[in-house]
Amino acid sequence: MQIKPKKNDLLVKEIRRSMGKNADEPLSDYQLAKGAWRIRKTFNRELRSIFLMILGVFSAGFGLKGFLIPNHLIDGGVMGISLLVNKTGTIPLALLIIVFNLPFIFLGYHQISRIFSLKSMLAIALLALVVGLFPYPHVTNDKILVAVFGGFFIGGGIGLCIRGGGVIDGTEVLAIYLSRRSSLTVGDLILIFNVCIFSAAIYILNVESALYSILTYLAASKTVDFILEGIEEFTGVTVISPHTHEITEFITSKMGRGVTIYQGKRGYGKRGETAANADIIFTVITRLEVNRLTTEIERIDPHAFIVMQSIRDTKGGMVKKKPAEHI
Repeated sequence: MQIKPKKNDLLVKEIRRSMGKNADEPLSDYQLAKGAWRIRKTFNRELRSIFLMILGVFSAGFGLKGFLIPNHLIDGGVMGISLLVNKTGTIPLALLIIVFNLPFIFLGYHQISRIFSLKSMLAIALLALVVGLFPYPHVTNDKILVAVFGGFFIGGGIGLCIRGGGVIDGTEVLAIYLSRRSSLTVGDLILIFNVCIFSAAIYILNVESALYSILTYLAASKTVDFILEGIEEFTGVTVISPHTHEITEFITSKMGRGVTIYQGKRGYGKRGETAANADIIFTVITRLEVNRLTTEIERIDPHAFIVMQSIRDTKGGMVKKKPAEHI
């Protein structure tokens, strides 16, 4: 999409508003071009967000209607509560999904943001519509396949919706809210919720269905992790060595990765206390490149101090793509 800014039109008014300018304040060509670029970037980001949420809703709907519902299994969270109540009564599942998520949308409005709650409300309404009206095929009756792939598609749907800026299951919102008011973490609270749900499933369904449902939940949660954190596992590497130049040259020229060099001061080492200045190298690489980097660092400086930690995800920089000229 190409936006050609013109004076005295709606676009210019929006550019003025985004830049905090008065309605009659003149804008230079550079300001108009930069403002148009920002609006175009925002529009593309929101379009991508909507696409991810729609894709997530249809993925979750397929997991529910293609796998779980025909085989009388459930998932965790609000979706699991909705499925359990649906099994014990005649209230349509689509209506239950909306009703049980409404309190969490309201909570998200106050705890997170208005945009988040609006996106979540639209995604949940679309999911209810898809579950109620969209004709998904019944894929299989094999309980193992149902648990694994049903969880995969539901987890994929949840993860894509979170990537889009909303949720289709409000459990996380409540867990965030309660974690701020207790010593428990978000993960602890979600685990407690789901233990209660699957305990109820043993009574309402049966032990076997409850166990398969736990497998569904595990598959779904793992899929959510993959989508949110990325299939590639990134590792942050910190290196302290007097051979900063050689190590930096290898990382940038041979591996094609970016580095950040901090200025630090040594505190205590093998030779006791020291106040010498030191350059600290930090870089982010993929898990598969860790061995190559550590091997080369050991060759350059066998006494280098290396610290590695897992990275959830990265954006920008020189991690996911290598420039063509790197060898």
